[in-house]
Amino acid sequence: MFLLFLLFVVIAVITAVGLCGYGARTLADRRAQRTGTPGSLRGLAALAGAGALVMYAWGLLAVTGAVMTAEDGGTDSSPPRSCRTAGWWERAQQGVEIVDYTVTYVPLAFVCETSDGGSYDNGDVPGYVNPGVLVLALTAAGCAIGAGYVSELRARAELRKGEAG
Repeated sequence: MFLLFLLFVVIAVITAVGLCGYGARTLADRRAQRTGTPGSLRGLAALAGAGALVMYAWGLLAVTGAVMTAEDGGTDSSPPRSCRTAGWWERAQQGVEIVDYTVTYVPLAFVCETSDGGSYDNGDVPGYVNPGVLVLALTAAGCAIGAGYVSELRARAELRKGEAG
């Protein structure tokens, strides 16, 4: 599982670099050729998408570290060290043991499961990652949709102008 997480991180970073290049080139072309609003929106969508991917990769690295620590076998491996948050020893003395862990991808989290059926996030993923990914992804989607809408309006205006003239 650890290697799969690292593969996802590498893919996200490579895609983000490509999106940054596309976004920067689109914004530069927009200034040189005066393509207007659709070009700007496409460039901003690419840059926001790259930012979302980089934030997600950052959170995935934090989850990867927690999984590595949890899967590290040995004498001191139960309960998983990643799940030993503040107060775990007191809960264990009350009979609530840590029995397993899961990884959620959306929202990104490392979740520890307890013997009483409960679960809790261990806090390894920084608190700003999931909201940041959401905001940047929505910004990218909004800009991409806006660019398509503006392009469609311009194409229809050109068609009407061609039919009238």
